[in-house]
Amino acid sequence: MTIDEASEKYKIPIHILKEYESWGLCGAVKSVMGHWQYDEEDIERLGIIMTLHDIGFSNDEVEQYMRLLLSGKNTEDERMKMLMALRNQALDEIHVRQKKLDRLDYLRYEMRQGGK
Repeated sequence: MTIDEASEKYKIPIHILKEYESWGLCGAVKSVMGHWQYDEEDIERLGIIMTLHDIGFSNDEVEQYMRLLLSGKNTEDERMKMLMALRNQALDEIHVRQKKLDRLDYLRYEMRQGGK
C-alpha cells in the first residue's frame, strides 16, 4: 500500500507517515518504483505512533518510544517510565483543573446566595 493509500484508508496524516519513514523504523516498508509500500505490521506500528501522539508525546518522544519498542521486550521498564511520566503529568493537570472548577463553583455558589 502506498503512502497515499495508507493515509486515506487509515486516516493517518501524510506528515506522520513521512515522519515514520524518516526514522528508518519501517522494517517491511519497501520502495517500489519510487513509492513506499506498507504492510500490516507497519500499519500496526503507525497505530501505536498515532496513539502516542494523541496522548501527548512529542515527536522526539514518539521516536524514542518506537525505537525502544522495536528493540525488544527488555525495554519495557524504560517505556513504562515514559508512560508513567506522561500519566503523572496528566494527573497534575487534572488536579489543577479540579481546583479551578472548585473555585468557579464557589463563586457561583456565593453569587446565588446573594453574596459577591
